[in-house]
Amino acid sequence: MFECVEFPSEGALLRGRLYLPAEPRRSPCVVMAHGTSATITMVADDYARAFHAAGLGVLLYDHRNFGASGGEPRQEINPWSQARGYRDAVGFLKNDARIDPARIAIWGDSYAGMIALVSGAIVDGVAAIVAQIPACGERLSSTAGSAVIANDLRRMLEAGDTDADATRIGPLPVVSADQINAPSLLKPIQAFRWFMEYGGRHGSRWENKITRVAPGGTVSFDVYGAAPLVRAPTLMMIGHDDEMVHCAREVQEAVFDRILAPKTLVEIEGGHFGLLWPPGAIFNRAASLQIEFLRAHLLT
Repeated sequence: MFECVEFPSEGALLRGRLYLPAEPRRSPCVVMAHGTSATITMVADDYARAFHAAGLGVLLYDHRNFGASGGEPRQEINPWSQARGYRDAVGFLKNDARIDPARIAIWGDSYAGMIALVSGAIVDGVAAIVAQIPACGERLSSTAGSAVIANDLRRMLEAGDTDADATRIGPLPVVSADQINAPSLLKPIQAFRWFMEYGGRHGSRWENKITRVAPGGTVSFDVYGAAPLVRAPTLMMIGHDDEMVHCAREVQEAVFDRILAPKTLVEIEGGHFGLLWPPGAIFNRAASLQIEFLRAHLLT
C-alpha cells in the first residue's frame, strides 16, 4: 500500500510512508505529520489509509527527533524545526515526477495542526490545509499580521536561529495518571488514556518523554499573527468541549476569523481525542469531511 521514504531536513533524515494511487498519473498528495510526541503509527496512519482509499496520494512522516526520523535531541519539539519539516516534505514531493506539484496539501493534528497553519502561511506551493483540533494557544496574541511579519517569518523559516533565546520545558513525561507526584506536559486523563493505548502498542516507537522548546528572538512563532497570511483553502476542525488547555475555543475561532483565504470551520464531538479513536462514528465523520474537502481542492 505504501513505500518507505526519507528526505533531508536540517541535517537529519525524516522518514515515513508514501501512499500513491494505483492510476499511472501525476497524483495530488497530502503531507501529513503527527501531533505532540506521537508517531505516524498512532492514528495518523488510519487517516492516511482513508485518504489513500479516496484516491489521494499521502506523504506521512515522523517529525524530526521522533519515531523513525533522525535528529537530536530526541523527543524535543521545536515549532520552527517542524515547520521546516513541512517545507522540506513539500519540496521532496515537488521533485517526484509521480506527484503534481500544483496539488500538494498539508495536514496536521493538534500541535502539528497549529504548525500546519503557520507553515501554510509561509511555505510556497501549498494548495490546501487541514488543521485537525489545532493547538492555537491558551489566550490570544496581540500580534497583527502584516507584510513585514510575512517577510520576517519567511526569513526565519529559511535561515533563522531557532534556538536563540529559547526556553525549554522538560524533559518530563508526556502524560501521567498522577499529576501530584509525577506531573506531565499533557495533563487531562483523556490524554493519558489515548497515549497509553496507542503509544503502548508494539512497534509504535512512542516514548513517554518530551521537551518542548519555546523559541525566543524577535520573530514569534505565532499562529494568530500568521493567520491573515494563509493563502490556501483551509479546513479547521475543532473539538466540542476540547479538554486540552492549548486548544482554547475562543483562540481557535479568532485564528479562523483572521484567515482571509477560502475557509471552512467544523466542530466535531468527542473533545480533543474523540476523532482519534478509530474505528468509530466520530473518526468516520472526521475522515469523511476531510476527504470531501481535500477532493474538492485537489481533484477538481
